[in-house]
Amino acid sequence: MRTLNWFSPKHSTSDSTSPSTSQFSSPSRFAFLPSRPSFSEAVIDQTIEMAEPMITKWDPDTTTFAKVTSLFYENRKEAKDFIKCVNNLQKAMHFHASENSRSDKLVRAQSLMQIAMKRLQKEFYQILSINRAHLDPESISTVSSRTSISTRSSTSEFDVEDDDNDSASINACESITEVDDISIVIMADLRLIAECMISSGYTKECLKIYNVIRKSVIDEGIYRLGVEKLSSTQVHKMHWEVVDLKIKDWRNAMDVAMKILFNGERILCDHVFASSDAIRESCFTEISKDGAINLFSFPEIIAKNSKKSPEKVFRLLDMYTFIAEQWPEIETTFSFDSESAIRSQASISLVNLGESIRTALSEFETALQKESLKTPVAGGGIHHLTLEAMNYITLLADYNNVLSDILVESPPPAKGSLPESYFGIADSDESPAPAISLRFAW
Repeated sequence: MRTLNWFSPKHSTSDSTSPSTSQFSSPSRFAFLPSRPSFSEAVIDQTIEMAEPMITKWDPDTTTFAKVTSLFYENRKEAKDFIKCVNNLQKAMHFHASENSRSDKLVRAQSLMQIAMKRLQKEFYQILSINRAHLDPESISTVSSRTSISTRSSTSEFDVEDDDNDSASINACESITEVDDISIVIMADLRLIAECMISSGYTKECLKIYNVIRKSVIDEGIYRLGVEKLSSTQVHKMHWEVVDLKIKDWRNAMDVAMKILFNGERILCDHVFASSDAIRESCFTEISKDGAINLFSFPEIIAKNSKKSPEKVFRLLDMYTFIAEQWPEIETTFSFDSESAIRSQASISLVNLGESIRTALSEFETALQKESLKTPVAGGGIHHLTLEAMNYITLLADYNNVLSDILVESPPPAKGSLPESYFGIADSDESPAPAISLRFAW
């Protein structure tokens, strides 16, 4: 019976439950631990902690120093660090947004990003506006012909993707200083800022600044070259001497604009926005379209509205020759689909010049035919009209190449009473006569 009492339920229950109660009441082993931050939260926390001091330091709305000082001129090493901070912040924001798009940390990071973009917009504007002398198309064209801008920029001190290039960067910058190529360093700065703003979603703000400043450079360049936007009425009222001077100015402007102005701007635009073909196309079209159409429409206006006469045909031929000779360069410089209006305007000017030239030559032929009906020179001397005609044709011979193109669409003159052998023209299916020979066979 004692044995049974020793195993009594009361005693047994007490002994059996005691360890169990003690086990589950232990706070050190079974209490719930606080949740740890996710990996994305840890990343954005660390990124914000590193970026915030740098970005707020250069907030132009908080300190006078940041408002009046240029980051890229004050400390180029710090400018590099600033860009790194912004790029890292953008990557961390994308990573964290995929997990928690409503995070307070994301809001804080976005606020820092807005401050950084405001700073970079200010820097982009200052570099473009202050350095117009170093970014003029002539300087850029010269630098491009002497060295590879893209190669230099890849080893510039702003290669933020690879810190191991610092020694190469220093050597590159020393080389740039030796040859005084400040333009290359400035272009590298612009490209760095543009790529940072574009990757951060601020493409529109970046292009707005660039387009306004660089478009003014082209428009001002065209104006300084003496090319004005003329109306039909203005040309009608002009004396030929004035028109002649404007044509000479246009010829000089055409040469400079294609070799330097548009070429330099295309090089700069291609370099700054090298990360995107679509942006390069949109940007260059925006800044060059008005100036190019103004330049290429001038011959059309002159051809349509100037007073026609045989002796004025040579100025028309000069303009036709200039456009024809520059045509390969026109197609290369304005090669984008969005620039088809520019190429079309140049082509329209060629067509109108050709029509005016054919009209002037027809008037010359008509004048000769009318004069031939008058009394011949007494004593059998050489008629003055014969001398004038020979001089005229001799001058036209200097434009033989373009005249062949212009007259190929002109219908051949009616055959006169003289035999065909008189003109010395071999005209057959196997060996057709040149258009220019047929046209002046009279």
